[in-house]
Amino acid sequence: MEQIVIMLVEDEESLASFMITELELEGYKVIWAKDGQEALDIFKKENITLILLDWMLPVYDGLTVLRRIRKTSDIPVIMITARSQTSDISMALDQGLDDYITKPFEIEELLARIRVALRRLKQGQDKKHLYNFGPFKIDLLKHQFLIDEKQVHLTPKEFSLMVSLMKEPGIVHTRDDLLNEIWGYDFDGQTNTVDVYVRALRSKLGGYRNLIKTIRGVGYVLGDEA
Repeated sequence: MEQIVIMLVEDEESLASFMITELELEGYKVIWAKDGQEALDIFKKENITLILLDWMLPVYDGLTVLRRIRKTSDIPVIMITARSQTSDISMALDQGLDDYITKPFEIEELLARIRVALRRLKQGQDKKHLYNFGPFKIDLLKHQFLIDEKQVHLTPKEFSLMVSLMKEPGIVHTRDDLLNEIWGYDFDGQTNTVDVYVRALRSKLGGYRNLIKTIRGVGYVLGDEA
């Protein structure tokens, strides 16, 4: 079984030393980063499984590190923070945080949260995560969209829209279906919201833009060019 590698981003040496000892006793490999810049450098080089991220850090704070990592990865991130205000936590969760634990904490609770995050990760990996259609490829685990093997940046909503179409090529998706799936049942916007995002998505597909076909009065379908 491949060893689980945890990156601990914590500038308080005594706390970091304690956590590293406990995590290694559980069988995890731990890589320690002392500030936000070091964390980002390590993340680019190492094959990390999960991140334990302090909020208050030198160079870049934890929220900045989270935002930058979320541009390329959906790796599980658990924030360790002295902040307990709901607004702070909500902001971090909106940025893609998986879980958080407030200082001071019991090590048993942290270990339990790590196990939950790893269990979710495994469940996600057990499901299909690669979708291909013609020149397009989507990797859900890496949150990547590729055209002819070259990565193309999509916004989160554009990415979700492309996933919906690529999961069921040849199937017509109504605007209401796409609104419900991507924006949620309680979304108050208009169905033309979908049209706006489809136009933006097509603009990034270059010469393959016509692979997303409009079914007038109904919705959209991913299909071969006529």
